[in-house]
Amino acid sequence: MKKLSMDDLNRISVDEFKEAEKTPLTVVLDNVRSQNNIGSVFRTSDAFRVEKIALCGICSTPPHRDIHKTALGAEESVAWQYYEETADCIKELKSQGYKVFAIEQVDDSVMLNEFSIQQINPSTNQPKIAIIFGNEVEGVQDELLPLCDGSIEIPQFGTKHSLNISCAAAIVIWEMFKMLRGK
Repeated sequence: MKKLSMDDLNRISVDEFKEAEKTPLTVVLDNVRSQNNIGSVFRTSDAFRVEKIALCGICSTPPHRDIHKTALGAEESVAWQYYEETADCIKELKSQGYKVFAIEQVDDSVMLNEFSIQQINPSTNQPKIAIIFGNEVEGVQDELLPLCDGSIEIPQFGTKHSLNISCAAAIVIWEMFKMLRGK
């Protein structure tokens, strides 16, 4: 066993990434305060060719050195847009045909391992999905929940029932990638 070199990895360029087929997934960050968490979401989104990131409210935007520190340049490849109000972002996404899901612990959330794309609209081969991750302390804003088509929760079995947003985003983006890309 040997580690793969950069050449072995066949990495694509930023320009090739921008032209490549994307996973029909938009990641919405609702008032995420840590630039390191934002950068980590950019890096994960690059890994799974996420269509776009929406940065809302108090989220910092690129260029920012602390975002770059964890994004490692992914803020150059992944498309992003800033919204002052997360509600405006959700309304725009829904007007474009997206199904929007909060990643949040609520009374009627669906566990991620029980969620399926076919539940959304069985007649649609490739639905457009948006997932919202909230603030590190407060989560997704309460007033946004009624605007969503549902809520997805990551099953947890320890004492905390809380994950850092960068970890939660990586788990959910990977699961969405598998469902949307079928690979």
